[in-house]
Amino acid sequence: MELALPFPARLPGRAEIATIHTMSVHEASDGELMRRVREGDRGAFELLYRRYSRPVFGLALRRLGDRGRAEDALQETFTSVWRSAGSYRPERGPVAPWLFAVARNAIVDRLRQRTDTTADVPEAAAAEPGPPDRAEADWISWRVHRALEELPPAERQVIELAYWSGLSQSEIAEFLNAPLGTVKTRTRSGLSRLAGLLEEEELR
Repeated sequence: MELALPFPARLPGRAEIATIHTMSVHEASDGELMRRVREGDRGAFELLYRRYSRPVFGLALRRLGDRGRAEDALQETFTSVWRSAGSYRPERGPVAPWLFAVARNAIVDRLRQRTDTTADVPEAAAAEPGPPDRAEADWISWRVHRALEELPPAERQVIELAYWSGLSQSEIAEFLNAPLGTVKTRTRSGLSRLAGLLEEEELR
């Protein structure tokens, strides 16, 4: 599958991009590519696109059921990645979950465009969580993030892809090019280990 790189119109075309960067797609980590993208390196962006365009397109196609809409979601995803690269923070997690979260938002936007109908105005505003509730949620989020960092990388990766990026186990297996059984085993093991770590934290 070959799709046009989703650079904004004001940026140079693909031929120029290809001459900017000669790095092999296998030579740089995701984090290194994102660092270079934040600095405006279009060649690094092209490599990141080549690395993730197929799984993102596959996810969009499965969720949307239409190739044209899936291509639009793919285009929107990587346009957002280019424009919002500065918002990625490596200390909050690896690139893949962040990128798939961007993709999920683009896919949801396409679904909304298809299903939007005039909604009844609610009689009362929904109750917003107060400061104590927000503080509790932030505390739980911090504890989970801290515990995740203690998991083996393989287990942490599948959990992040599942719970931060919303991928199914089949989609994770496809993305990682790993057997579905391996993904399921890593997920079970990771969740069990995570529960143990959180329990230990609670007892401290």
